[in-house]
Amino acid sequence: MTPENSKMVWEYMQDAGDRLAGKLPSSHRHPGGRNPYAHVAICVKHKFGHSYKDLPDDMVDEILEYVDWLVENPS
Repeated sequence: MTPENSKMVWEYMQDAGDRLAGKLPSSHRHPGGRNPYAHVAICVKHKFGHSYKDLPDDMVDEILEYVDWLVENPS
């Protein structure tokens, strides 16, 4: 992914983390609360098999759609 697209996707993921703050279900593994920013990054990596910056530019729209889905469906 180009540095420009990588920066744009990262900012989008950070915004998603902001929107998820306080909305993720509690977990016994995270007694102090869950980190919504890490949640978004980990979910993207699990879904696509690579870190967002290691994915090709032609997947940017798909990544952003998935991030939107994560915000709409906190888990």
